[in-house]
Amino acid sequence: MAEIALRNIVKRFGSLVAVNNLNLHIRDKEFVVLLGPSGCGKTTTLRCISGLETPDEGKILIDEEDVTNKRASQRDVAFVFQLYALYPHLTAYGNIAFPLVAQGLSKKRTRQEVDRAAQILRIKHILNKKPRELSGGDMQRVALGRAIVRRPKVFLLDEPIGTLDAKFREEMRAELKKLHVDIGATTVYVTHDQVEAMSMGDRVVIMNLGVLQQVGTPHEVYNKPKNLFVANFIGSPGMNFISCKPLRGPGGKLALRLPVVNTTIAIPDETQTIIIDKKKEEKDLVLGVRPENVIFSRKEKSNHLQTRVYVVETMGSYNITDVRLGDETIKVRTAPSILPEVGETVYISFDPQRISIFDEETGDSVV
Repeated sequence: MAEIALRNIVKRFGSLVAVNNLNLHIRDKEFVVLLGPSGCGKTTTLRCISGLETPDEGKILIDEEDVTNKRASQRDVAFVFQLYALYPHLTAYGNIAFPLVAQGLSKKRTRQEVDRAAQILRIKHILNKKPRELSGGDMQRVALGRAIVRRPKVFLLDEPIGTLDAKFREEMRAELKKLHVDIGATTVYVTHDQVEAMSMGDRVVIMNLGVLQQVGTPHEVYNKPKNLFVANFIGSPGMNFISCKPLRGPGGKLALRLPVVNTTIAIPDETQTIIIDKKKEEKDLVLGVRPENVIFSRKEKSNHLQTRVYVVETMGSYNITDVRLGDETIKVRTAPSILPEVGETVYISFDPQRISIFDEETGDSVV
């Protein structure tokens, strides 16, 4: 078992609060990704779990044991860095075997453990080479092998594939997830790349400015963001935002008025009920809609808003068309066959079942 509990963790560097009152529970054998922009506190959190940093406040528990003030060597964790940290004078075999030699294991047992790790990582053919003879991907595999042979309870990975080229990153994402399943250790993975986070994580922990924003499955954080930051940060491109305000219409039904184009749009009954129950009828709100949930037409249709094309980005398997709605730019994801001209008049509407609504003042999700 290797459950991790972070309780009210605070870490300061002078006047900078790098991690601010973080509470997080990581389940046994779970693959959890810490995601956020540079400076959000994710690496500091990982270093606190590893023992390389000591929190100023709060507790860290591994398997219900308080390890807050224990050294890294006493925590049964393995840390893999972005820049490999290999010993240049040792072969790949020597680098992988190093922690076992330091523990005083026999040569026979060391050989068995290194061979096991090399088999998992498919690097038996490079064991006699030194780091300068290896590619970036091979060096990363050697660094992972050095962590695997220790058979730790917890793997901590700090942007381990960030320096690799795009194609190889794709391959390594699958390799790392398979490795996690094969070894059965709890894994905490730090990245600023949302594609890595969404494709690899059982759950994603989103941070900003040292504060936890949301924890959830990739599906949850994408489809039910808890605030404007998460809605914008997750997705490529992020969610579209339009200022709006609830307005009573015929029959007392609520609609959303969009001041940017001086019109109203209908919303489902359940959405109306939530706005009323949360006492947001008089509040300034923000309508959020993902690019793929914007309905696009080159012909005029009822309940569609007239816009004009600003720019078209061709992405291969899909296009992103930017349209101007008043002073706002709305990004629309369309099929690759849809290629409108810049300046062309087109029409959009929003899938009412796939919209999000936020409180403009607090930024928190309403619906």
